[in-house]
Amino acid sequence: MKIFKTALFCATLICAAPVFAQTDINLGAINADPTAPVEITADSLSIDQVSGTAIFIGNVVFGQGDLRLNAARVQVIYNDASGDISRLSASGGVTFATATEAAEALTADYNLDTGTLELAGDVLLTQGASAISSDTMRVNLSDGSAQMEGRVRTIFNQGNN
Repeated sequence: MKIFKTALFCATLICAAPVFAQTDINLGAINADPTAPVEITADSLSIDQVSGTAIFIGNVVFGQGDLRLNAARVQVIYNDASGDISRLSASGGVTFATATEAAEALTADYNLDTGTLELAGDVLLTQGASAISSDTMRVNLSDGSAQMEGRVRTIFNQGNN
């Protein structure tokens, strides 16, 4: 039995080596232009002038360039000085999508001032036939760098892209 387990372990290492060499998931592939015009639609909207926020509720769809965000609730925080959108805080099952990838999470924070996106709670990133999931994901949309943390799991489908 011990010889079988050792042989199985060695075979797994040998077979797994090409998978690591051929990985084509780009964690920072989700990109956006934080300066592009923003369009938001929802079932309802409430505005608080004092705090400089707007809350969109129900079937919220946010669009900016090629980036689309869908969520049950999105709070928009405005920049006091410019009046532009500074940050979006989305909850209730969030989906970000571009032409080539999609990311899902329970919540998301998109900071337009810094060009960063933070997803939390059952994060799933799909690119083509490959997928990677974790507890959290932070993406710098300006330079394309990203980091996933908390029980990261991957599925690499080779040759199916």
